[in-house]
Amino acid sequence: MNRRQRQRIMSGAIESGQDITDLRAFVGLTQREFAAALGISIRTLQGWEQDRRRPDGPALALLRIAARHPKIIREALASAA
Repeated sequence: MNRRQRQRIMSGAIESGQDITDLRAFVGLTQREFAAALGISIRTLQGWEQDRRRPDGPALALLRIAARHPKIIREALASAA
């Protein structure tokens, strides 16, 4: 991920499935881990990443938190294990 992509993700700009894929890579989690950390199914995450579905409301807020504070997402996953 280049500097521009990283800044975009960290700003919380989630506009496409690719943005969500980039965010997940930035956080450093697999689809399964990221879905678990967000409390969603892996199929929902795959739908978002493939632009078949769009996150909204609380899900979009969680993605923005993940973008700004990736450590919190990793900690949430670790504490759930």
